[in-house]
Amino acid sequence: MHRQAFRALVPLIRANARRTVPVRRAVGLSRNHATVSSANAEAASDLTKRAEATLKRFWKTVGVEKRDGGYAVTLDKRPLRTPGGKPLIIPPEKRLVAALVASEWENQETVLKPHALPMTSIVSRAIDAFQDEGTRSEVRAQLLKYFETDTIFYHADQPAVLVKLQEEHWKPILDWAREAFGVEIKVSDSIFVPSQPPETMKKFEEILTNFSPWEMAAMERATYTSKSFLIALALLMRRLDVDQAAQAAHVEVNSQIERWGEVEDTHDVDYHDMRRQLGSAACLLANY
Repeated sequence: MHRQAFRALVPLIRANARRTVPVRRAVGLSRNHATVSSANAEAASDLTKRAEATLKRFWKTVGVEKRDGGYAVTLDKRPLRTPGGKPLIIPPEKRLVAALVASEWENQETVLKPHALPMTSIVSRAIDAFQDEGTRSEVRAQLLKYFETDTIFYHADQPAVLVKLQEEHWKPILDWAREAFGVEIKVSDSIFVPSQPPETMKKFEEILTNFSPWEMAAMERATYTSKSFLIALALLMRRLDVDQAAQAAHVEVNSQIERWGEVEDTHDVDYHDMRRQLGSAACLLANY
């Protein structure tokens, strides 16, 4: 765990070293997080080494400022940048997103916790990756592969508790998707993958193609977190709230918990982490 945390604090110095405005502090997070810009590579390197060694907070104040037609989150008045070196500018209609990003950094108290920056990482992903059509196309293909083997396509006929949970959480999503998008979706009660009609695949590809960079970032995270394209899509389309999406994604685990009990500090931790990640995807789409 500590090694992963150290890796998450690798600095992004090169992109910032060319700036002429002197800034004394820099810290980088993993490719999904953000960095504070710096013109002094040596000083930034020293600070980053200190952060890697101690995982300590080094900034005193966190703020939100209007910059470049949007909102920038600042640490000691210095704006965050994405791992790709771009200014982390949040659109003006997403004031809540800016406030949540700032709150994440304010709540990094003494010890840095990169896993506690889900909003920062998803905003960075939207800015760095999904402005590029090549990346968008690649991710669309990956998400459609998730759809082909979607978790909620596989329905067991036993035990009874699992059958009940599938009916309660999965069937409404399947019924909604079929009706809302006018497509046929096949399910299976065996280990074999149900083949989806080409028209169905084309319809969902069209939906993804029309997504904004923010929607793509949310869809990617929600799909990978829930292991389900349709749960993610239902969350984005506000057919499900975060709790409902997390419960749908946790059907198989919940069936095991009901039969054999919960493993403390494992099942509960996994569930709350899932809610955190799905919540970041849902919040990213807020326009207020």
